[in-house]
Amino acid sequence: MKAMVVALRELAAQKAPDEESLDLAAFIAVALQHISSGIDPSVAAWEKRGYWVKADRFRLDWAWTESLAKRMMASVLARDWAGIARFAAELAPRLASINVPVRNRLGRPWAGAYQRLLAAESNRPPH
Repeated sequence: MKAMVVALRELAAQKAPDEESLDLAAFIAVALQHISSGIDPSVAAWEKRGYWVKADRFRLDWAWTESLAKRMMASVLARDWAGIARFAAELAPRLASINVPVRNRLGRPWAGAYQRLLAAESNRPPH
């Protein structure tokens, strides 16, 4: 989540879209996808113990990640800058509570994310 905050800050600071912008947006889309795919495994222990309400609440709290990941991914692959900006603006309030110092130690985890995304998409079987 912290890396997404840093990537979102960097994306917002971009003056014009470029290759780094694609990396930033691709990183955010993939990070959202990873969060979404981790929801069910995260609640498995609660469901084993019968905490259905807690598990359902967790699922509802994080359900937005799948939808936003898909829409952001589609915009990145289409190089739809308006869509990327719209979805980044939709994501920002959801990450507002996460504090990351301006001088962080996370580095640049988004470097090369667009190329990795393209490679993953080309290896995906057709729908």
